[in-house]
Amino acid sequence: MIFGLKTMGRKDASTSRTPVDQYRKQIGKQDYKKTRPMLRATRLKAEAKKTALGVKEVALVLAAILVFLLAFYAFFYLNVSDEVDLDLDPDEN
Repeated sequence: MIFGLKTMGRKDASTSRTPVDQYRKQIGKQDYKKTRPMLRATRLKAEAKKTALGVKEVALVLAAILVFLLAFYAFFYLNVSDEVDLDLDPDEN
């Protein structure tokens, strides 16, 4: 031992912290507390975006419904127009 000092190992060095290290740790804890709700909100927003219907899906569903209605209308229009006689004078037999 030189000058009566004990040899400092890692264990001894970690127990004594400088005020700067304590301050940094305190700031880190405060920053973590701030970001936790922000992280939760970001995660929830990402999940909602993943599960929500997009504009493409809504447009495709509306287009499919429109095509179905037009086909339905055309089918009945053609069937009814074949049965009706399109003579100009309905009194002639």
